[in-house]
Amino acid sequence: MNLKKELDELTESLKQQRGEIFVQIHLASMDAKQEWQKAEKNWDKFVDGLGVVTDESKETSAELLHATKVIGDELKQTYKRIVERLGE
Repeated sequence: MNLKKELDELTESLKQQRGEIFVQIHLASMDAKQEWQKAEKNWDKFVDGLGVVTDESKETSAELLHATKVIGDELKQTYKRIVERLGE
């Protein structure tokens, strides 16, 4: 699977997780809320990088693709921790 397709799939998964967490976060502990705020900053970085990656008019470097994927993977782990805290 190529990296761009992986990013597309990761993006859809993150969007779904983000939406589900957003609905539950108002009941969360302060710790989970703080982690959510940090995750939102990374979400903005991810979306910014994704905008460049998906712009067909721009040549995308492998380094930028990789950096965007790393941020996405970090978000995935952060969302997982938040969901676990919400379940406590």
